[in-house]
Amino acid sequence: MAGTGTAEQNLGALAQGEAPVLETLAAMTLDTFERSGLDEQTYLLVRIAALVAMDAAPVSYLMNVGVADELGVPIEKVQGTIVAIAPVVGSARVVSAASKMLRALGLAEEPEDAEVEEE
Repeated sequence: MAGTGTAEQNLGALAQGEAPVLETLAAMTLDTFERSGLDEQTYLLVRIAALVAMDAAPVSYLMNVGVADELGVPIEKVQGTIVAIAPVVGSARVVSAASKMLRALGLAEEPEDAEVEEE
């Protein structure tokens, strides 16, 4: 990816979900599942927990929660994982994560205060 565009262009491509950027992300994590030694469900729950801990963007949740849903990971397991890490990461991160997961899955709209007002 180096040399293929400016930093702004590369970040814009990532935000837009363009294939070369997503392919790079996929290549970065290609073997991590196998190398982790975890079963699929545990692997995805750990990844979701890490996203909550780092206050990840909605698109990150979309990629991981979407795969978890496709593989039949019960939503109760996702919720249980978040409950388990809440004392460590704090309530602000948990509430932020819940909002971002809902937005990522198209179940909620952006909060009105997040819109930029034009003058």
